[in-house]
Amino acid sequence: MSFLALLARNRLALAGLVVMALVVALALVTPLLPLADPDVTDTGNRFLPPFSEGALLGTDHLGRDLLSRLLWGTRLSLAVGFAAAVIAAVLGAAVGIVAGYYGGRVDNLIMRGVDMLMAFPYILLALAIVAALGPGLLNALIAVAAVNIPFFARNIRGITVGIAHKEFVDAAKLAGMGDGRIILSEVLPNVIPVIVIAMSTTVGWMILETAGLSFLGLGSQPPQADLGSMLGEARSALITNPHTSVVPGMMILVIVMAINLLGDGVRDALDPRLRSGALSRPMAATMVRREGPVPQPEGEALLALRELRTEFHVKQRVYRALGGVSLGVRPGECLGIIGESGSGKSVTALSVMGLVASPPGVIAGGAVHYRGEDLVGATYERLRSLRGREIAYIFQDPLATLHPLYTVGDQLAEAIRVHRGVSRGEARSRTLALLRDVRIPNAESRLDSYPHEMSGGMRQRVGIAMALANDPQVIIADEPTTALDVTVQAQILSLLDTLRREKGLAIVFITHDFGVVAQLCDRVAVMYAGRIVEEGPTQAVLETPAHPYTRRLIACVPELGEGKRVLHAIPGLPPAVDALPPGCAFAPRCDKAAEACREGDVALHGGARKVRCLFPETAPETDPETAAEAAQ
Repeated sequence: MSFLALLARNRLALAGLVVMALVVALALVTPLLPLADPDVTDTGNRFLPPFSEGALLGTDHLGRDLLSRLLWGTRLSLAVGFAAAVIAAVLGAAVGIVAGYYGGRVDNLIMRGVDMLMAFPYILLALAIVAALGPGLLNALIAVAAVNIPFFARNIRGITVGIAHKEFVDAAKLAGMGDGRIILSEVLPNVIPVIVIAMSTTVGWMILETAGLSFLGLGSQPPQADLGSMLGEARSALITNPHTSVVPGMMILVIVMAINLLGDGVRDALDPRLRSGALSRPMAATMVRREGPVPQPEGEALLALRELRTEFHVKQRVYRALGGVSLGVRPGECLGIIGESGSGKSVTALSVMGLVASPPGVIAGGAVHYRGEDLVGATYERLRSLRGREIAYIFQDPLATLHPLYTVGDQLAEAIRVHRGVSRGEARSRTLALLRDVRIPNAESRLDSYPHEMSGGMRQRVGIAMALANDPQVIIADEPTTALDVTVQAQILSLLDTLRREKGLAIVFITHDFGVVAQLCDRVAVMYAGRIVEEGPTQAVLETPAHPYTRRLIACVPELGEGKRVLHAIPGLPPAVDALPPGCAFAPRCDKAAEACREGDVALHGGARKVRCLFPETAPETDPETAAEAAQ
């Protein structure tokens, strides 16, 4: 998506661009307009009100036409403001790049000088510079540019320090490139977006600073007009003839607001993390655009997914992260979901409660039934009432999901009070009980600990306690033991299994580890390219895998005591979900693939054991009608 297209998606930035374009265009055509001479006085017609004959905006204290002076003054203020921004950006960026690139004594010497300049209030420093150079618009421009150089230097220096130690800079040095060439060809292109962003957000302040100096009589000198000097000349008539102050004041307001709004849009559009076009804050719930019939609830599952399809719309591409997932979990049951990275496991979990970020995420079909109620397309109020109360999540990295500025006790208490109208004392008592339930030693002292003061295993236990805070019926655990050592992982799994049996929880456990599946899960579903390729009782799937993908995954797992057993890697890579091959998505990597596997859709068929394969490793329980459909 082009820069202008990204910018246009931010409506406030687009409004700022339109307003600023009109102001600049008006300033450019000012010499061509049939305006009165802005410097000619006519004391006989002083202080004419707006809409007077021959003076659309009235006249000032010397009878000069305000419209003419406004347009010429705007032209001058814009020129000075933009010139000061360019000068400050160029010099400040040069200082920052040199300091950041060379480091050491050079960095210390330069940055201590920058710190000294930043220690002075910028307006006082500008006044001192103008006092030393003398009043005048050029001197005001120099002063404004000078006081903003430290701002650019410090920002660019911070970016350069990170870039100077990157591998591509080291490679350029090893190739024999000189420092000057490296700075121009390797460092500068990476900091230009930061320079542009800083300029776009500071031009407005520079126009204000220039206007302030002119207002004090240190900038534009009579009879030459800019917006600041017009305000300064009109301050004596502010009460009797307010239009002489309102006219230039409103123009300054319009210009600065437009530049600031445009600067925010430029910052977002140049941010590489937002190249997907998601310039706005994600919606409270995933966008729903269901096509086709809505599946109805079936069976006795507490939580059931039926043909769920979730997509990501990025630029012109559509990434089909989930291509029709059907799963179910009963009370007291643990369902494991396993597969390679990118197979759609986490998207499945987030889609249940509408937590996939929109944009770019969209639920394009299917249904999620909780106790028979379809949650896809439910109101935000309904989803919010269920999140954390009926269906809770345990995320992979508790250090990223726990707030660093609040104690774990406060965060647990907040999770309770959001859904229960209890007092702070009751919430704290419940929090203490939760920490004890998840086997945290010295729970009373841990209530006032911050997340960074706890080990990874302790933080994960806090995450589990937060998920249990409101006695949910379903817990979705998204790889909660991946970053933990083996001992802590065993403790967490034992804890989850105990809680499941004691409280009758339904658990959906997402993992890469077959050992975890074997220890905790009653049933397992294997995902590949956004679809379930095999599902069944855990022991049966692990001992006699039916799908070739499952067999190859299990063959990749080392086993203790097996000596020099060869570990078999799966050839190739998972397919891109925006360009899935026809037929079975695993066919390009499968050693049993035939021509029939590449033609038409392959259905998930079977009874207690289900498999999405025309030539399974072992024959699952098969419904005759379903098998016939799969073979077609």
